[in-house]
Amino acid sequence: MTLDVIVVMDPIESVKIAKDSTFAMLLEAQRRGHRLHYVVPGGLSMRGGEAVALVAPLVVRDDPRDWFELGQPSHRTPGPGDVVLMRKDPPVDADFIHDTQLLGFMQRQGAQVVNDPQGLRDFNEKLAALEFPQCCPPTLVSREAAALKAFVAEHGDAVLKPLDGMGGRSIFRARAGESNLNVILETLTDGGRHLAMAQRYLPEITGGDKRILLVDGEPVDYCLARIPQGDEFRGNLAAGGRGEGRPLTERDRWIAAQVGPRMRERGMRFVGLDVIGDWLTEVNVTSPTCIRELDAQFGLNIAGMLFDAIEAGGLEKGGAAAPSPESRVPSPGSRE
Repeated sequence: MTLDVIVVMDPIESVKIAKDSTFAMLLEAQRRGHRLHYVVPGGLSMRGGEAVALVAPLVVRDDPRDWFELGQPSHRTPGPGDVVLMRKDPPVDADFIHDTQLLGFMQRQGAQVVNDPQGLRDFNEKLAALEFPQCCPPTLVSREAAALKAFVAEHGDAVLKPLDGMGGRSIFRARAGESNLNVILETLTDGGRHLAMAQRYLPEITGGDKRILLVDGEPVDYCLARIPQGDEFRGNLAAGGRGEGRPLTERDRWIAAQVGPRMRERGMRFVGLDVIGDWLTEVNVTSPTCIRELDAQFGLNIAGMLFDAIEAGGLEKGGAAAPSPESRVPSPGSRE
C-alpha cells in the first residue's frame, strides 16, 4: 500500500545529509514508493475545525550537492493513509507544543503520527529517564542552588544541565569546591526560576556516550558511542564527539528492556537512549539521530525497520503488553 508521508522538520536546505536521520527516513520512504510531502516551516494550522498542513511535494536524492526538490505548496488535511513524521528539533517551546496539539488533531483525523504527539509533550528528554530510576545514576532536579550545590559536594564531581537543552549545549561539569559553581547555578536556574538537573559525573564518558536506538520498543543491535575529543568532556556529535559503532552489551539490552515497553505503550515509535557506561542519562523522543552512522558502519537499514513497523499499522496507546523485565539485573560493569 502506497502511503503519503508528511514530514515536519527543520528547513531541509540546512540539513547535513550524511548525518541526518530524518533524511534517511525520507530516502527509505521514497525507495518503498511512498509519496513525500514537506511541511513548509510554520505550515501547520487549523481550518474549519480540521488540522491542515501547507505541504510541498518532495523528492530526495542521496547527493550532497543536490539532495532535494520541492514542488508547489498546497494545503492538505492529513487523514487515513497519511503518515506524519514529527522530526523538528528542540527547543520544546510554546511553538513546538502548539504544533504537537495540531498533530493530535491530525491523529484523530486518522493519520499515523510518529512519534505520538501527547508523548512528545509528556516526555521531557531529561526527566523521562527518571521514570526508570533503576537504570539511572544519582540525579537531582531542583531550582534550589543550595540543594544542587550540596549534591555536587556529596558526589565530588557532577554534570549540571538545563532540562530543555540539546546537542550538549549549556552542560557544565563541576567539582566540589568549584569557584565558578555559584555562577553556573545562577545561569542554569536563572536565579532559581528554572529547574536544572545534576547527575553524578560518570568517568566512563571517556569511552563514549552511547546512543541506543529503539524501534517500537525494540533495540537496534548496535549503538553509536560518541567519544569526546581533545579537552572536551561532552561526547555529543554536535560538540565535536567522534562516533564509533559498537554491539550492545548485556547491560545495554537490559536498559532497553526496561524502557522499551513503556515507550511502545505510549506511541514513542522511534527513540534514542543515551547511556554512559552502565547508566541511562536521557530518553530522546523528539528527533533522535545516529541512523546514518550506524547504517554506514554495520550495513544496517534502521529506517527500513521503522517503516516496516509503520506499514504494519499504528499502535494503540495503552494496548501494549505490560513490561516483563528480566528477573536478573545485569550489574554495572557487565560486558557480556
